[in-house]
Amino acid sequence: MPVPVPQPSVPHQQIPHQPYQAPAYPAQPHPGRPYPGYPAGPYPAGPYPGMPYAAPWPPADVLRSPRGLALAVSLLLGAAAAVNLFSAAVSGYAHSLMKRVIADPAAVAERTLDRSDLLTGIAGGLQGLILLATAVVFIIWFHRVRVNGEIMRPDAFSQTRGWAIGGWFVPIGNLFLPYRTARETWTASTPFAPDGSFRTVSPAPVTAWWVTWVSALVLDRVSGYMYKRADTPEALRDASAAAMVGCVATAAAAVLAVLFVRKLTAMQTRKAEQGPNAAL
Repeated sequence: MPVPVPQPSVPHQQIPHQPYQAPAYPAQPHPGRPYPGYPAGPYPAGPYPGMPYAAPWPPADVLRSPRGLALAVSLLLGAAAAVNLFSAAVSGYAHSLMKRVIADPAAVAERTLDRSDLLTGIAGGLQGLILLATAVVFIIWFHRVRVNGEIMRPDAFSQTRGWAIGGWFVPIGNLFLPYRTARETWTASTPFAPDGSFRTVSPAPVTAWWVTWVSALVLDRVSGYMYKRADTPEALRDASAAAMVGCVATAAAAVLAVLFVRKLTAMQTRKAEQGPNAAL
C-alpha cells in the first residue's frame, strides 16, 4: 500500500500590481530611412522604415517647353488651311457646274462632271488626313500647356487636366469644354504685374479662334447633310455653296489657331524663363 508523501506548504504570495511599461521607441524619421539602430541592409530603403525594397514615388510635375509642339502644330495648321482653301475652290467649281447644268443640261459634258466628282473626292481625302494629323498633335500641345498652366497657377482651373483631352470627345460638350480649358490656361499663363498683382491679357485670340472653329464645324455638318439629301442639280448647287463657305471658315479657323498657339506658347515661355512677374 503506497504511503502518501506530504506536500510542502508554500504560503500564497501577493505580487504587487505593476503597470506595464511600454518600451520607448525613437521618433520615426522621414520615409526612406530605417529606425535608428535598424540595419539598413544592402537594399535601398523603401517608403516605410526598414522596408527592404523601394516603392515608386508619385511623379512630380515639372514645366515642359511647348515650343517644339507649337512649331509642329503651326505647320500642320498651315497645311490644313491650304487644303481647305483647295477644297473651297473645288466646291466653287462644282457650284459653277451645277449652275451651268441648270441653265442648259446639254452644255456640260459627262467627263466634266466626272472630273468634278474626282476632285471632290481628292479634296475630301486630303481634308480627312490633315485633320487627323493636326488634331493629334494639337491635343498633345493643348494638354502640355494645360499642365504647365496648372504648375504656374493651380487656382486658375475649374476642371481637372484630363479634360484638356477628354473635352474634345464629349458630344455637345466639345462645343464649349475645350474653350473653357483654353481660357483658363490663358489666364494661368499670364504673368503677374511687377508688384505681384493680377493683370489680364486680352483673350481675343482664344475667342476669335473658337467662334470661327465652331462656326466651321456647324457649316461642315450642314453641307454634309445637304449633300446626302441632294438629288437635283439645284440641291447640289446649294450644297456646294455651303461646303465652299464651310471650307473657307475652316481655313480661317486654322489661321486663327496658329495665332492662338504662338501667343500662348510665348506667354508660357516668358513666364517660365523670367518668373511669375515677367514683363509682357
